[in-house]
Amino acid sequence: MKNAVKAVALEIDGTLYANWRLYVRIVPYVLKNMSFFLKYAKVRSVLHRTAPLGDFYEYQARLLALEMKIDNESAKQKITKIVYEGLAPYLKKVKPYSHIKETFLALKEAGYKLAILSDFPPSQKGDIWGTEHLFDVICGSEALGALKPSKYTFGILAAKLEVKPTEVLYVGNSISADVKGAAAAGMKTAYLMPFWRRLFNKPLPEADISYKNYRQLKKFILN
Repeated sequence: MKNAVKAVALEIDGTLYANWRLYVRIVPYVLKNMSFFLKYAKVRSVLHRTAPLGDFYEYQARLLALEMKIDNESAKQKITKIVYEGLAPYLKKVKPYSHIKETFLALKEAGYKLAILSDFPPSQKGDIWGTEHLFDVICGSEALGALKPSKYTFGILAAKLEVKPTEVLYVGNSISADVKGAAAAGMKTAYLMPFWRRLFNKPLPEADISYKNYRQLKKFILN
């Protein structure tokens, strides 16, 4: 792994922090906007299966407009207000996993390029818990035109890093979007195991690396 990889890229949501830490914070907010979030979830499900788009945000708004029976501009404003702006304060305050900064520093010192590729705007997370300056590339898949697991999106990430897809280790917590998506694009993959896999020591067969915490991930990559 050490000689084959030149760049390490990561998802943010559910990978740099535990999803439950966010969910307990946003329960009142989601309940307040439950009707919207149910319809928005349907839209995102479609978008995860959609080919690359020239204007992702316009198409997303169009799909939501059909679901909510409103005009496109109103749909776009709702997404901005409720999702992109409304969730940002919660995301910036959620506690990240332990040892992420020391792991990133060690990887940088070892000569690896670092990147973020997340389905939601990385800017929602502020300075990514004090690590933003360590990344060579930070991008949201929406701005690239297609959500994961699109091979197109992973391909653009590799191009931005100026490495081959086979030289990228992509780190995530979703089997379908992160592990299978990155692998289909030719990348190596690291999977953050959920609690039950950690408890029973059940690595994910499809991933090149299955890890329990960030010190273990650092060890796997550097050794």
